[in-house]
Amino acid sequence: MIKKITAVILSFSLILICALSVSAKEISVSAKACILMDADTGEILYEKNADKKLSMASTTKIMTALLCLENNERDTLFKIKREHILVEGSSMGLLEGDEVNLKILAAGMLMLSGNDAANAAAIKISGSIESFCGLMNNRAKEMGLLNTSFKTPSGLDDDEHYSTALDMARLGAEAIKNPDFLEICSKSKYTVKYNGKRRTLYNHNRLLKEVEGCIGIKTGFTKKSGRCLVSAVRRNGRTLICVTLNAPNDWSDHKRLYSFGFDLFENHKLDTDFEHIKLDVLTESDVSLSVSSLGEGEIGLKKGEEIKREIYVKPFYFAPVLKGEMAGEAVYIINDKEVLRLPLIFNETVL
Repeated sequence: MIKKITAVILSFSLILICALSVSAKEISVSAKACILMDADTGEILYEKNADKKLSMASTTKIMTALLCLENNERDTLFKIKREHILVEGSSMGLLEGDEVNLKILAAGMLMLSGNDAANAAAIKISGSIESFCGLMNNRAKEMGLLNTSFKTPSGLDDDEHYSTALDMARLGAEAIKNPDFLEICSKSKYTVKYNGKRRTLYNHNRLLKEVEGCIGIKTGFTKKSGRCLVSAVRRNGRTLICVTLNAPNDWSDHKRLYSFGFDLFENHKLDTDFEHIKLDVLTESDVSLSVSSLGEGEIGLKKGEEIKREIYVKPFYFAPVLKGEMAGEAVYIINDKEVLRLPLIFNETVL
C-alpha cells in the first residue's frame, strides 16, 4: 500500500449502482455459530448465533501471531528455554536451545498451529502466560471485541477463554491488514530458517487450495470447542471473512457461505480515466503533465452500493520528473471505507 501524499487537490464521486437482484436464500450450515462479513465495510452478509460466546480453539493464535508481528523486536533472535515449550497439544517441534525470532514463531502458529510457538512467544514478549493474556485482552478491547476473553495464547480450553463469531471476524479482518501476517497465512507452504537450517512449514488450511481467492486465515480444534475456522477470500477487489465455531463440516460451510456471499456482488469496471488531471511541474518554464494509472480492473458492488474515487497528489512537483515515476494515488472508497488504491504515474519526462 502506497503512503498517502500530503495534499488532496481533487476529489469527486462516481456513483455505481449494482443492478443485481438477489433473493433471500436459506443456507444450511453445520456450525453452532457462524458469520459472513464484508471485511472492507464491516457489513454482515449472513450470521447464525454470531454473538454467542463459545470456545474458539486455535483460532486464538490469530491474536497471538498478530501481536508477535506487531512487536518491534519481531526479528530479534533468542534461544528457546525449557519453560517456553512445556505445553500440550499441537507443536511446531521446538527444542530447548533453538534460536528463533517472533516472526518464525508466528509462522509456526499460523501454519502448524504450534502451541509451543504460542507459549514461547507469550513468555518472550510478556514474561509469563498470564501477562501476555492481559496484552491480548487489551488489544481485543482496542479492536472493539467486546465479547472476547483470552486466557491462553494457544487456544487450549479454559472456562474464561471464549469469543464470538462476530468478534473473530473482526479480529481476522484486522489481522490481514498486517502485511507480514497476510504473507504467512495466505501461503500453502512457508519456509523459515533457524539454527542455520531451512525448514518448510505446510498450512493446515485446505481452503487455500480449494476456494478461489482464499488468503488464509486459521484453523482450530479441541474436543470442547469442536472444529473452528476463520477464513478470508478476496475476489474482484472485495474481501469477505467467514467464521464458523463448533462446525463438524466447516470446510463445506465456508464454501457454501462464500458462494452465497459473492453472488451478492456484480462486477463493475473501475473509473480509471485521469485525462482531466494536469500536474504542475516547476522548471525554468513551468509545465503541466498528464498522468495515468498503473492498473485497471473491476470491483464487486452490491445493489445500492456507492463507490467514490479520490485523487491524492501534491500541489506541485520540482523537476526533474521521469516518465513512469510515481505521481500520486487514486483511492476508491465504499461506505466510507477504503477498498483499493491505484498508483498514478507521470506520462512524460521533464528534466
